[in-house]
Order: sequence, then C-alpha cells, then structure tokens
Amino acid sequence: MSSTLIPPRRTRPSTVAVGITLAVLAVHVLAWNETEFSPGSLVDGWRGMADFLGDALPPDLTWATVLRPSLEAALVTLYIGLLGTTLSIPSALLLALGASKATTRGPVLYQACRSLLSFLRSVPDVVFALIFVTAVGLGPFAGVLALICHNTGVMGKLWAEAMEESDPGPREALRTTGAGPIQIAVNAVLPTVLPQFVGLLLYRFDVNVRSSLVLGLVGAGGIGFLINQSIKLFRFDQMVTHILVVLVLVVAVDQLSAVVRRRIGA
Repeated sequence: MSSTLIPPRRTRPSTVAVGITLAVLAVHVLAWNETEFSPGSLVDGWRGMADFLGDALPPDLTWATVLRPSLEAALVTLYIGLLGTTLSIPSALLLALGASKATTRGPVLYQACRSLLSFLRSVPDVVFALIFVTAVGLGPFAGVLALICHNTGVMGKLWAEAMEESDPGPREALRTTGAGPIQIAVNAVLPTVLPQFVGLLLYRFDVNVRSSLVLGLVGAGGIGFLINQSIKLFRFDQMVTHILVVLVLVVAVDQLSAVVRRRIGA
C-alpha cells in the first residue's frame, strides 16, 4: 500500500512579523534620508578623489623628517594602549567582582557596580580624552587616563559575565562550608575563569592600541596626532606614511595577541 506524501502547508507570516519588517524598512528609509546617503555624489566626486590620491601617492618616506618621527609616535601609541589596558586591571577586577552574581550576594553592591560599569562603558574614550586634555594638557598621559576609564567599564563587564557563566559547582561547595565571598572568588571562581580573563585582556589590548590612534586626533599624543597635523597641513603624502606605519603596528599587535591566545588555549 503506497502512502502519498502530503506537501507541507505554507504558513503565512504573522501580523507581528509583517509589522516588524515594515518598521525596519521604514527606519532604514528614514536613516537613508537623514544621513543624505547618496552613491551618486560619491561617483560625481571622482575628480576630488583623484586629486587626493595624486597628492598622497607616493608616500613621503623621508627618514629624518617623516618616517623616524612616525615610528617613534607609533611606539607612543603602543605604550598608550598598553598602559591603558594594564592599569585598568585592578579597577576592572574589583568592579567585576561586585557586578557578578557569582561573587556577590548584596543587591545594592551588585546594582552599584553594574551602574558604574555601564557609565564608564557608555562614555566614549574620545570624550574621556577631551576631558583629561583639559585637565592635564595635551599629550599621551591624557590618552592613558581616557583608556583606563573606558576600558575599566568594558573589561569589567566582560569579566563579570565570564564569572557568572563559570561552573557553579565549586563555589556552591565552598558556600555550603561557610566560605565568604572573597574566599569563594579567590578559590572557586577566579581559577576557573583565568584563561578567559587573559584572552579578554589581550583582546582589549588589541582594541586599545587601535583606539589610542583615534585619541591622538584630539590631542592625546601618539601617531594619531601626526596624522592630524599632516591633514591640516595638506601633506597627504606624509599622512599615507603614518597610516602605513599604523598598519604595520596593528598587524604586529594582532599577531602577537593571537600567538599568546593560542599558547593559553594549548
């Protein structure tokens, strides 16, 4: 006896799905109009792009006046990213411990730490840099302070979530024996999430090196400051040299972070 296959019945999209789709399309149309997005204007501006490329290429590789200062500024950018990452570890760790349900039981402390992390994370590092430039003046110190504040918010949240996702078995075993929050954190939580902590720290270091480039554009030192100066002086050939140095720096940091992460994973 042969059985006939009944074709699956086509289901019509629900009213909610149709409404969400139409709302998303409407928002995109509004965004298109408000941002004055116009591919035609980009095509019409080819002459300006050609003039820019003509001024920018070939890059100026003069050692004494361009390339050497660019390499020295790239090192400053690297140092800003490094200090902004490592000096934010204590504050990020303390706030992460308070903002994780795995290590704190008090709702007041939990919400206070969460709120502070949200504030530090929501304020862009460029805004922090502008604030600290007015306080300590132009230079890389303002960039380091800006990265410490912003990175504390980002890394604290990532670390808090990593602790909450850790195995609850060890900490519950310690809690039943009467261990306090600090003992649970030190003996049960932190040892299990340490590889994740290091991986997230390396990721943030990579991001902070890139961010320190942007901070230089607002006066926080590093190679971003040289890029800004070359743009103001219409020396686009020098700007391209600085960008190439940045490319080498970013690739080197990315490869170094990848090697360390593989070692940790092994």
